[in-house]
Amino acid sequence: MAGSTGGGLRESLSGPILKYYAYKATKAVEFYRPIMYLFFLAQDLSFTQIAVLEALYNLTTLFGEIPTGYVGDRVGRRNSLLVGTALISVTLLGIGLSSSFLPLAGLYVCWSLGYNFRSGSEDAWLYDTLTDDLSEDEFARVRGRGESAALAVGAVAAVSGGYLGSVDLSYPWFVAAGVTSLGVLVLLTLDESETYEETATEALSLRRTVRIVRDVLSRRRLRSLLLYYYVLYAAVTYLVFVFLQPIFETVVLDLGVPQPRVESLLGWFYAAYSLVGAVLTYYTGAIRERIGLRTWFLVLPFAVGGALVGMYFVPVLAVPTFLLIRGVSDVTRSFAGQYVNDRVESLGRATVLSAMAMVSGLAVVPFQLGSGVVSDAVSPLFALGVAGVVLVVGAAAILRWEIPVGDDSVGGQV
Repeated sequence: MAGSTGGGLRESLSGPILKYYAYKATKAVEFYRPIMYLFFLAQDLSFTQIAVLEALYNLTTLFGEIPTGYVGDRVGRRNSLLVGTALISVTLLGIGLSSSFLPLAGLYVCWSLGYNFRSGSEDAWLYDTLTDDLSEDEFARVRGRGESAALAVGAVAAVSGGYLGSVDLSYPWFVAAGVTSLGVLVLLTLDESETYEETATEALSLRRTVRIVRDVLSRRRLRSLLLYYYVLYAAVTYLVFVFLQPIFETVVLDLGVPQPRVESLLGWFYAAYSLVGAVLTYYTGAIRERIGLRTWFLVLPFAVGGALVGMYFVPVLAVPTFLLIRGVSDVTRSFAGQYVNDRVESLGRATVLSAMAMVSGLAVVPFQLGSGVVSDAVSPLFALGVAGVVLVVGAAAILRWEIPVGDDSVGGQV
């Protein structure tokens, strides 16, 4: 396999991978993210209703991931990305125009379907494209730099979104819809990888798809990684992104920041939030070489869980805690994707990755509903503190059963 300086990767950087970076830069989430939950609260939604929206999103993920992953394997990863990106763009526009719970509930279902079409197909397309040049061991590095590009653009978008939100909380959604639609134009210039084109996709029946997923999940280490990362860690950290804005608002108001400045300050915070993530994800490959996947996954849940508990007792610690979790989230997702991709054949790859996301979406639902009720009854800080305890205790229990990640060798023992 090609190393990090292999000629195949250098050649690929002149074409498809650069277009992949451009596509990643159009994701536009940072426009609305600084004001997202403030927008929902401004529509008179309660924390419980917001939790229900998030639960609807993840239930749609549950029922939609494998079918949309199957579509990606059968009709092409690029075509699946096109459908998902177009659907997300239209949904963002609709959210900006909505003002009550029921329309938002319907739009959340469409939003989730859009990401269903993108979730497994994006990583599958990238891994197969790198395989064309014998550079698949560069997946974590290239994916990390793609995320870094998206986050660097997102830093500017976050500041813009904060200021737009201070004028009208719906404006960031409209701008995000427009930028996301540019991703459709980029995707139209992409081709399917040779690895995918040479795969006998016509032989991929639904029955065979289910068998492929079952065979992959029969491997003990992959099952433990599914529980450790895709269920426990992903569910807990998802709550951080839900409650970041109300907690940030509470902390800065307690520090004496005037209420009218909260939205613009959130924009600057999300810019810093994106830049921290951009720096770390850019060095995903170097982190893997120096720390290793095994050490990373062993330490991470305890560091994050401890930080969540600590910020309940010292609320001002919420700011560095949020930056920590933002910084490591995309790196960890790239590592998990690399580990799973190395152990899955091209035929059915998008479906397997979608199945992982499906299980993650199911697992987060009780966390969302429970945290919404706890937040209304006590506070979002208390809800995240409880989640931190669950993360630490759950991770320790899984490690007693099986260490999820083996050695870092590609195609190593699973």
